[in-house]
Amino acid sequence: MVLKWAVKHKLIAHAPDIERPAAVKRKERHLTAHEVRRLAAACKAPHLELFVHLAYATAGRAGAILGLTWERCDFAREKIDLEDPEILVPHKGRAIVPMTRTLKTRLLAAKAGARSPFVIEWNAQRVGSVKKGLAAAAETAGLQHTHPHLLRHSAAVRMAETGIDMEEIRSYLGHENVATTRRIYARFSPNHLRGAAASLELDEGLEEVAPLAARVR
Repeated sequence: MVLKWAVKHKLIAHAPDIERPAAVKRKERHLTAHEVRRLAAACKAPHLELFVHLAYATAGRAGAILGLTWERCDFAREKIDLEDPEILVPHKGRAIVPMTRTLKTRLLAAKAGARSPFVIEWNAQRVGSVKKGLAAAAETAGLQHTHPHLLRHSAAVRMAETGIDMEEIRSYLGHENVATTRRIYARFSPNHLRGAAASLELDEGLEEVAPLAARVR
C-alpha cells in the first residue's frame, strides 16, 4: 500500500515486486472444562476466580464481564444481561443468557460481600483488566497462551462439541449472523459433515470384498 501510494504521488517510478511470506496458520487453541476448573482454582484473587467462571458460563466478552453490574443479574429468573445500557455507540453484540446453577451459587456468595455496583470488583472499584492476573493463574495451572477471550471461545467450542445447534450458539454469543458462528464452530460439532460422510459409505459392497480377500490369501 505504501509503495502504491508513492507511485501515485510520483515519489518513485514504479513499485518493485516484493514476495510476501506465506501466512502462518494460527494454531487452534481452546480450554477443556477440566482446564477451566484448573484455571479458576489457580486464581489467587476471588474477583479473578469469579471472572473465570462468569466468562466461561456466559461466553461473554471480557469487556462485558468487567462492566456487568448486579442490577443486570436477575436471580429470580436466573438470567444475566450482558448488554450495557450506558453504551450508546454501536458495539459488538451482547446477549441475555441463562445463569447456570453453579454460577448462581458463586454469584450469590459474591453479592453478599459486594462493595460496589460491579460484579467483578477489587477494593470496591471496577476492575479494568484481568490479563496479567489470568496469565499468572494460567502459569500456575500449567496452561499456556491463556487470555480472557479464550474463555469465551472455549465455551462456544464446548457447546458445539456437545451438539448444541448453531443458531442457539449464535444467540448465546450475540453474533448477528449465524454464518459467523458456523464458520468458526461448526467443525467442532459431532454431527459436522456426518451426512456427507454417510453418503460415501460402501457397506453394501462388503460381501463382495470378502471372497476377493480369500482369493488373495
